[in-house]
Amino acid sequence: MPKVSTPLSILDLAAVGREETVAESFAGSLELARLAERCEYRRIWYAEHHNISSIASSATAVLIAHIAAKTETIRLGAGGVMLPNHSPLVIAEQFGTLETLHPGRIDLGLGRAPGTDQRTWMALRRDPGASDRFPQDVVELQKFLGDESPLPGIKAVPGRGTHVPLYILGSSLFGAELAAELGLPYAFASHFAPRFLHEALEVYRDGFKPSRQQPEPYVITGVGVIAADTSESAAAQLEAARRVRARALFGRGRKLSEDDVTALLAWPQAVAVDEMLACTAVGVADEVTAYLESFAADTGAEELMTVHYSDSVPNRLRSVELTASSG
Repeated sequence: MPKVSTPLSILDLAAVGREETVAESFAGSLELARLAERCEYRRIWYAEHHNISSIASSATAVLIAHIAAKTETIRLGAGGVMLPNHSPLVIAEQFGTLETLHPGRIDLGLGRAPGTDQRTWMALRRDPGASDRFPQDVVELQKFLGDESPLPGIKAVPGRGTHVPLYILGSSLFGAELAAELGLPYAFASHFAPRFLHEALEVYRDGFKPSRQQPEPYVITGVGVIAADTSESAAAQLEAARRVRARALFGRGRKLSEDDVTALLAWPQAVAVDEMLACTAVGVADEVTAYLESFAADTGAEELMTVHYSDSVPNRLRSVELTASSG
């Protein structure tokens, strides 16, 4: 089991490496889940993103169903579903189905962002005001999964009475305030947007109101991990991760060569890439363990959601294994 004293979980983006296919990524996600189960990680979450060639977890519920059918004990969930992209009833039905098929193993993390760029946002047929209704939609979804319907004569079938646990995801004070008000666990996206980490956690803990689901505050903080057998391998994988992020940030709608990416990383604006990777443990197993212990102590998190940024499925699996066995 993981040697870090704080419980460890995994956010799997179903990353597609430069020389990999989506099918290979999905096969790797299944292998990762089985490995994480053997290593006693607490849970694995999959995030909804759209129109990003390096991330294949767009159909989150479908991927969870696939992985759940081929594992036995590890908790699986969304980290998260971008709720403004969907109706609460449909999400209640999807995750009610998952919970009914795999009782006691399903989580539902919820985010307010679209998970994509503006053009893709339009292709998703999003209502421009959907994000403003996020708090109300969370409450509606919670009721659909509970014992009372939020709308007369309408039930989530399946879904009603499953009480799938909800988590609020965020990288700003908005999510912290909402999670505190509703008495829900709060997962902060410090693995790519750490700027407001400490301020948001303070707001959440200070304002927390106990609920049926969560009697006390519960914080999950995201943290990047690249664990490798050698420092040289870890450093090379970190550089590969920087290049992936540069493509994602600056290359939408353009086909970039390696020289283009190198030039982009030389721009002053490229500091945003390194800011995204600021909370990342990089190195051999003992170095990663030391970083994770320090990060957990600094944030007071009840759980760390590790995001393994390795540059291929085999390296990602090795990172998961080394992180679990170090210490």
